[in-house]
Amino acid sequence: MSDRITEVALSSVTLPLKNAISDAKVLTGRQRPMTEVAFLFAEIRTEHGHEGIGFSYSKRAGGPAQFAHAREVAPDLIGEDPSDIGRLWTKLVWAGASVGRSGASTQAIAALDVALWDLKAKRAGLPLAKLLGAHRDSVRCYDTSGGFLHEPIEQITANATASLAAGIGGIKIKVGHPSPAVDLARVRAVREHIGDDVPLMVDANQQWDRPTAQRAGRALEEFGLVWIEEPLDAYDVEGHAALARTLDTAIASGEMLTSVAEHYQLINSEAVDIIQPDAPRIGGITQFLRLATLAEHRNLILAPHFAMEIHVHLAAAYPHEPWVEHFDWLHPLFNERLEIRDGRIHLSDRPGLGVTLSDQLREWTVNRADIQGGTQ
Repeated sequence: MSDRITEVALSSVTLPLKNAISDAKVLTGRQRPMTEVAFLFAEIRTEHGHEGIGFSYSKRAGGPAQFAHAREVAPDLIGEDPSDIGRLWTKLVWAGASVGRSGASTQAIAALDVALWDLKAKRAGLPLAKLLGAHRDSVRCYDTSGGFLHEPIEQITANATASLAAGIGGIKIKVGHPSPAVDLARVRAVREHIGDDVPLMVDANQQWDRPTAQRAGRALEEFGLVWIEEPLDAYDVEGHAALARTLDTAIASGEMLTSVAEHYQLINSEAVDIIQPDAPRIGGITQFLRLATLAEHRNLILAPHFAMEIHVHLAAAYPHEPWVEHFDWLHPLFNERLEIRDGRIHLSDRPGLGVTLSDQLREWTVNRADIQGGTQ
């Protein structure tokens, strides 16, 4: 049965973090510690009473820009059939064609796109993963939020213990400290603490140059890491390809890229063993599915970045066994929690994304636009 979009509600939400977060980008002076995350939420409603929610986000800067762009292009959805998601993504891109097809513009579209997919799955009465065609009912997960560089190693190991006790399957810690000896000491301490059988990853957040990445990669081989993440600038495709050829440890990257085209350069150049796309950053689920097809063709491991509430569904629909990154930062935004046990995130039977927006989210809303029949 055909349906029509009658309303789009946009909310700009500022999520405060409990503690200021520092990684290698802060220690190199390129960024300030992160104290909050800006979210763009989209709620889409139809004439037959169906609803969908989606979100995008930005760290440190860009939140107001995403909200402003979404407010400009969202009226183009009014009166449209919400099932035509691919066509609507293209329509929204052309509505803002002069600002391009990556970055803040398509990240704004991402919130709308995710909401359309959530609505479609809810209307079908299916979890999003089942609508897409799930290959599994749970996915491997690893924790990142307890491994930042601002925390002393004693806290990092305690965080790892808590994460594993909570059922999370792997641990990732940050590296890229100005002193390589500090990095090695921290990785060694965590590996000795969790044992050889627990999957361990490291993330340099793009802060090494090529010689440093080569030396660090060789020094880290002894720890049996699952991967080394973002050892170089995210756009240094040739450098990543050289590391992938010369190191035994897998190279992972992709989270900072903002389009399928940019990811294609990594994939086509054999620059990564593990691809880490972020659906909100590349334009939503429609674009993520295009990228997943490219990754599958090259038999890459998929490990989406952040936003596990979205990515658990997309990873479950990926043919090869993936990883999903666990972050508890978003918990206050939703009324539901993902089930985590035995090292995996388990899909719920709730339709769509399986989440509803909390009262706390409403309290943290700093701007809002309600678009109905072309009015705001």
